[in-house]
This record gives sequence, structure tokens and C-alpha cells, in this order.
Amino acid sequence: MRVRADLDLCQGHQMCLGEAPDVFGFDAAADVVTVLQEHPAESARPQVAAAVKYCPAMALALEEDNDE
Repeated sequence: MRVRADLDLCQGHQMCLGEAPDVFGFDAAADVVTVLQEHPAESARPQVAAAVKYCPAMALALEEDNDE
């Protein structure tokens, strides 16, 4: 899986950090999310999916890698 963040949509709510803190970070200077792990382990899927689902700005996406 691949995690994507649309920084143009991100509003800095940081909900994703609460759901998947090992995958998402925060750039305080830019007030936007950072993706710490673009390809997190499969075991992180539930947390990443929750972060995507609960993002108020709908700035996150979870994509399936075609390479797998």
C-alpha cells in the first residue's frame, strides 16, 4: 500500500497523527501533514485506513501498490 497526502487540501487538523503516529507527522512551520512512511507495513493498514477516513479535509489517500 502507498500513503498519499494532498498538501493543498490539508488544513493541519492532525487527526491522522492520532490514528497512525508512526506513518504521519506534522510540519508545524508549513501547518501541514508529512508522510513519514509512504509504504507502511501491512500491519498498519487499519490505522492508516482510519486516518484516511477521519481526515476532516479529505487530504489523505490509501492506494494499492501495483508492484505487489
